[in-house]
Amino acid sequence: MADRRRKFDAEFREGAVRIVAESGKTLAEVARDPGINETTLATWVSRARPAAYTRAWLQRKASTKPGD
Repeated sequence: MADRRRKFDAEFREGAVRIVAESGKTLAEVARDPGINETTLATWVSRARPAAYTRAWLQRKASTKPGD
C-alpha cells in the first residue's frame, strides 16, 4: 500500500522557512525535527525567496517620493 502524502498548511510552511532564514540552522537540521523531507523544505525556501525580494522592492519603491 502506498504512503499517503502529508499536507502542510501555509502557516506551517512559512514558519519552517522563517526558522531556516533566522536561525542559521541547515535545511537538514530544521527538517529533521518535524519530519519534513529536506527537499520539500528546500522547495519552500526557494519559493519564499523571490516573494520576499519582491515585497522588499515594493516597500522601498512605495517609501520613495517622486523627485527624491
